[in-house]
Order: sequence, then C-alpha cells, then structure tokens
Amino acid sequence: MNSKVEFLPINGTDYVEFYVGNAKQAAHYYQSAFGFQPVAYAGLETGLVDRTSYVLRQDKITFVLTAGLIPYSSVALHNKLHGDGVKVIALWVDDARKAFHETIMRGAEAFEKPKVTKDEHGEVVTASIQTYGETIHVFVERKKYNGPFLPGFVKWEPEYRPEDTGLLYVDHIVGNVGLGEMDKVAGFYRTVMGFEQLISFDDKDISTEFTALKSKVMVNADMRIKFPINEPAEGLRKSQIEEFLDFYIGPGAQHIAMATDNIVKTIEALKKRGVDFLNVPDNYYSDVVERVGNINEDIDVLKKYKILVDRDDQGYLLQLFSKPVQDRPTFFFEIIQRKGAKSFGKGNFKALFESIEREQRNRGTL
Repeated sequence: MNSKVEFLPINGTDYVEFYVGNAKQAAHYYQSAFGFQPVAYAGLETGLVDRTSYVLRQDKITFVLTAGLIPYSSVALHNKLHGDGVKVIALWVDDARKAFHETIMRGAEAFEKPKVTKDEHGEVVTASIQTYGETIHVFVERKKYNGPFLPGFVKWEPEYRPEDTGLLYVDHIVGNVGLGEMDKVAGFYRTVMGFEQLISFDDKDISTEFTALKSKVMVNADMRIKFPINEPAEGLRKSQIEEFLDFYIGPGAQHIAMATDNIVKTIEALKKRGVDFLNVPDNYYSDVVERVGNINEDIDVLKKYKILVDRDDQGYLLQLFSKPVQDRPTFFFEIIQRKGAKSFGKGNFKALFESIEREQRNRGTL
C-alpha cells in the first residue's frame, strides 16, 4: 500500500460496541451462542447512571454490549430508533490525540475531543469522530494501561464460562449506506483516514434475478482494517441493503466477519449452540472443485455445514453467514477462514444473495 497513509497508523480493531435493549441478556447470548468470555462490567455499581455495559472477548475480538438505564438517554434513544446494532467501531492506535487531529484536519466531524481517563491500572486516551449514519470511530491509546478493559470498568468474573468456538479476530466490518452515498463514504475513508480502495463490485458482480448492490472495499495501509461499504442498486425487488436501511432506519454496520482457522469446527460448535445460518442449496456443491480447484477440505463436510468456498489469485477462502441476530432483519455475522485469499467471496455472491432473498421472501420484505 502507499506510504501516504502513514499519518494514521492503526494497530487493529480495539473493540466493537453494540447498543442493545438488554445488555445482561445480550451478554448471556454472546457467551452461550458464540463462546465469548466475560471480561469487564460497568453500571450502577461502578457509578454509571444512564447505561450499563458488559465486555466480552474471544482471542482478539472484543465486544461491548451497552444498554440504557433511563428512557431518554442517548443509548436508549439509539436503540429505540435502530434496534440492537453497532454504535462504536474502536481502533487501537499509538497516539489518539494525533489520530484525532489528523482526521479532523482532513475533514472529519468530531464526536468527542481527546480525553484522558485514569484508574489504579493506569490511563487511556480516547477521541472519536463521526462516520456513516450514527456510527462512530473511537481512537484508543492504551499503552499506559493494564486494566481489564478501560478505566471505569471492573473485572466481570461470573461462574458461567462456556468454551470458546475458535473465533480469532475481526476480518472486516461491512457498512450499508443509502443510494448514491457509497462514493461519499469511500471518499471519507480515503481522504480523512488515508485508506485505499482494495476492490469494488458493481451490480453486474453482485446481482440476482431480483436484486443488486454496489460495494467498495476500503483498507488501511497494512490491511488490518477492512471496511466494505455497500449501497443498493436498481433491481426488480427490494434488496437486502434496502431492507436493512428500512429496518435500521438509516445507514449502519451490516455485519462483522470473524475469522477462524478451522471453519468446520467453528460452524459445528456454533450450530450446536443454536446460531442460525443461511441455507445453501445442495446443488451449489456440484461444481465447487471445477470452480475453485483443489482444496484441503472434504466437499461433503462443507456441504453438510453449508460452507461456501471461493478462490482468488492468492488462494481460497471459506465463509458462511448467519441470519440476523436480533428481531429486526438488520445486523448479522460472517464466519470466514482465509487460505491465502485476500478477496471477499465474489464467486459466492449469487448463491449468497439468493439465500438472503429466500429469507426476505419468508419475511414478506422482498
């Protein structure tokens, strides 16, 4: 990648914060269904009066589940409008003040100016900017901190600790925006944050008989951070992007792709715990070897777990998409294993979209 992006070095995804209707119950779900481990807690007992948060972690993936305690708090109002969804995509940086000032200088809108918070474990510097919709990026500088999460949080140590499911790190986070907004948001990541466009897809690449979308994948210098940005394209029926925008009431994070190094084992564990995935028809697997070449996995096993396969010029990948994980047909997860591939499963788009359309038809929203 080009050295011009060095004004904003990013070490990785620090955490993702969801605003939810009931944080305690959501935390139990992510423990039970996905195998996340309890880390930290903040709420009335720690001095908060308007919200409560549970922090969970699996390897390098940290989720914060936050719910409002009073009806007109910013958290409660966000959840009332959007339902459960991603509010914060936090980025781990060495210098949060510099990251904030560099992005503001390039046109970012400030959400919160740099601030230092401290406790007995040290100090953390944070600052945040607006992105698409009501989503924000928080820059987190934690080199002087050794506590469980952030100042203000205490260790959360319940007896209930289900085993993990082999999830390792955030591979990418996809944002859905309105018609005609993709180029503007991609331009924000290019100009404000120094990202570059890795690849783009138009409605010829991502379409079925009924629906279509467009997408641009924006990445930082070392490709640790990948943000595909989707917008709807004209089609005969309402696309999954339009359905998301209608039910989320505006732009937002559509899904998080979580990486594993053994997708069969991970999917098997997730299904046993009740996670619902999109159904892939058996005929998808009739030409997999012809389409992607030889792979290490047994096709019959992939067929059993409905795992998709695609190849690019650097290798192949395996992936599967969950159904929405809340009542509104909005946010969902992708499980991905990369065997060298740097792409996003272009060869699976048609099968994926047809599967999503079947779900939309069941919901009466296609």
